[in-house]
This record gives sequence, C-alpha cells and structure tokens, in this order.
Amino acid sequence: MNRIRVCIVTHLFLPHVGGVEKVVYEQSVRLPPERFKPIIITSDVAGKSEYTLDRLKVYCYPTIKAGFKLGIPYSIPKPKSYGIFLKHVKNCDIVHVHGHPYPSSCVAVKVAEKFSKPIVLTQHNTFIDYGPFWNIIEKLNDLIIGKMVIQAADKILVVSNATLNYVLSLGAKKQKTEVLYNGVDLERFKPAKRSKLKIRRTIGIPEDSFVLLTVRRLVYKNGVDTLLESAKIAVEKNSHLLFLVIGSGPDHEKISAKIREYRLEKNFRLLGFVPDANLPHYYNAADLFVLPSKSGEGMPLVLLEAMACGLPVVATNVGGVPEIINRDCGKIVPPNDAANLAEALLEFSRSDTSTYSKKAREFVERKFNWNKNVRRLIEIYEELI
Repeated sequence: MNRIRVCIVTHLFLPHVGGVEKVVYEQSVRLPPERFKPIIITSDVAGKSEYTLDRLKVYCYPTIKAGFKLGIPYSIPKPKSYGIFLKHVKNCDIVHVHGHPYPSSCVAVKVAEKFSKPIVLTQHNTFIDYGPFWNIIEKLNDLIIGKMVIQAADKILVVSNATLNYVLSLGAKKQKTEVLYNGVDLERFKPAKRSKLKIRRTIGIPEDSFVLLTVRRLVYKNGVDTLLESAKIAVEKNSHLLFLVIGSGPDHEKISAKIREYRLEKNFRLLGFVPDANLPHYYNAADLFVLPSKSGEGMPLVLLEAMACGLPVVATNVGGVPEIINRDCGKIVPPNDAANLAEALLEFSRSDTSTYSKKAREFVERKFNWNKNVRRLIEIYEELI
C-alpha cells in the first residue's frame, strides 16, 4: 500500500521557537509512518536549504532577509522559491498549509490548485495587533492573500471558537470549517514528583518567593510591557513576588531599560531562551502562570503546558483564551490593563492554589490531547483523497 504523501507548509518551523512550529511538529511526527510520508516546506531562517528532524524531511525556501529587518512579521519567499513549491506540491497527495495570510501559503495554494491537490488550512490565531502601521498592512493582507487561501481550502481547521469566528468573518464557509483543539504532551508536561523547593534550588530561584512565570517572545502583541507595569504595582504591596520571563525578541532592550527604571532588577528577570526540554522544570518551580497577551491568541500552547504541570493561570481575555480558563483553574482579566492584572496576581499570591492546580491538570487531560487531535487529522486527510 502506497503511503499518503502530505506536503506541510509553514512559514516557520523548528528549531525556530513558537507555537505554530510546535503544533506542526507534534502533528507531523505522530502521523503513522507506515501510512503517511510527511514533508515540511518552510523558510530558511535556520540558515539551511534542507534538514531532517526526527525523521521529518524539511525543505527550506530562500527568503528576502530585509523583510524581517523592516519589521514585516512573516517570511517573504524569493522568486526562485517557486521551484521548491512546484517540485514538492506536484509530487504529494495532499497539501496542508498553516496560516492564511502568509506569502508561502499563497504560493503553496496556487501550485496545489494547478495540480488539483486537496488543500487543508489550519488557522492558529485571530487578528494580531502588530501596532498601527502593520495593522493596516495586516488587514489588507487578510483581504488579498488571506481570503484567497481561505476560499481555496477544501477543509479549514481552527484551534478555537474565537479563531472560527475570525475565519468566518473573512468568508470561510461554515460547512467546511471545523474546530480542532491543539494538544499537549501530557507525559512531558506534568506535575513534578520532586518538591517545588528542590526544583527551585536546582535552577537558582529563591525558596521564599511567590514565582510568576510567563513564556513569551518579547514582541508588542505578547504584552510583556503590560506585565512589567503590573509588576511595578504589585511589588509595592508584596516584595516577595518574583516574575520570570522566558523568551527573547526585539523588545528585549526596551523592557530591560524599563526594569532598571522601575528598580525591579530583583523582582523581574528576563531569562532569555530556554530549551523546550527544560521548560517543565520552570513550570514546576512556579506558583502561577501569567499570559498578558494583547491580541492574536488562538489556543496558546504555553497555557496548556503550564496547566498540564498543575499551574493555575491568570490570562487576558483575547482570542481562544476564555475557552481554556474557567474559575476553577484561573482568572481572566482585560488586556492592556496593568492595574487589573496586578490585583489578580496579588489575589493569587495570598491564596492557597492547590485546588486550582488540580483542576487545571484535570481540565487539560480531558480536552487537549495530541493523540485525539492527530486521529481526527488522519480522518480528514483520508476523506479528502
């Protein structure tokens, strides 16, 4: 029996760090190798033309490097990239693109239509606030590339009901659109058997601190600036609060300067990049997870990972976040509201969070499972061929 050849197109992929990259990896690597032959087409941000990652063959299209330097929030393929898409899309059985507004999705869809290949689109987020100028570009992009990709897709998968409403507003047909929740690796992300204090000693965190963790790229939309403003308010009332921020990004220097200005060096630490394999240690060392996003969240993987480790969460009311958090496992606050966020963080610092922790883990176990996700994905692939 011939294996089903799946051409998966994502503008970014591992080792580049991000939620979409993780989703593409987790789904692709779980496709049964005796039935499926997935390949990945992505940008060359890793500096390679092709590579293999855990039996996944990855082909990279060359990009216009000036795009990222100018602040364009996605990769732009060079004209010669077309040959890469042509070669691999032509020889596959199904094309699965991730994200509707990306130039790479547009090229892949056009080639797929040329060779009558079925197309699956996964949309991971709602509208992302990149700031006033790029918001105008993004809205135009939605109307041009985005709508074209959405209309061409034979099946549209969205990661939350908020994302569903977003693609419907762009002209997606409801009958070909389906919510397929992301999963989380419940074996890797789980409450640690070692005590929290022992883990803290291992990674150098003061034992008497109330630790608030976030895992975010340091970019405007992720709201680390709002988190810092809330820290300024909260630390005045509780000096034992310790904010840990895992992640890097273009706003690093700006945030570092604000930390110094607010004299929060002891209470607000930018840890930079932490390998994915080490994240469970930090989740298990923390008391509370914070997601201060301003916009664009579909189904944040870091939120699921934190809850799988038994962390209660405080997060902003954006995108699909309210579909994850209820009063049993955390609290929702308005975006861009440092005072409200600070009050919620202080409330948890004064509370016994053990019940929240148990409920958070139970909720994730019940609803967010990669094996369940991939079983449905396989059914969709087979229905379309």
